[in-house]
Amino acid sequence: MTKILMVCLGNICRSPLAEGILKSKLSNDFIIDSAGTANYHSGSSPDKRSVAVARKYGLDISNLRGRQFDVSDFDTFDVIYVMDKSNFQNVLKLARHDKDIAKVKMILNEVHPNKNYEVPDPYYGGDNGFENVYQMLDEACKSIAKQLI
Repeated sequence: MTKILMVCLGNICRSPLAEGILKSKLSNDFIIDSAGTANYHSGSSPDKRSVAVARKYGLDISNLRGRQFDVSDFDTFDVIYVMDKSNFQNVLKLARHDKDIAKVKMILNEVHPNKNYEVPDPYYGGDNGFENVYQMLDEACKSIAKQLI
């Protein structure tokens, strides 16, 4: 069973969207979760704007709860997708060895290999930012799902 973790800063905007999108594209034979590199929103629901854009596309992420990335996630998950370079560096700081490091990937590299493009944090922007993030993540998750099934 393949286990995938999506990681952003607070685990209320980008990573819950990525979790919900990828879950919708894969069977229950896969475990998909999300986390944040910071603990600002541990236990919180996703941002209402993430919930709204997900709902617009038939996905319900309202039951997800924020949690902070932990070093034990390296043991639990096969792949750890991060949303931006800051998330990438913060996750790598917790890596214990090369095997941990090898699990961490920039999610948009699935669509634009080796470009290290970032999924922008829409938190301080308007609703349109959430729509743009959804579209980016949907494209990346389509690519991930195609590789896995």
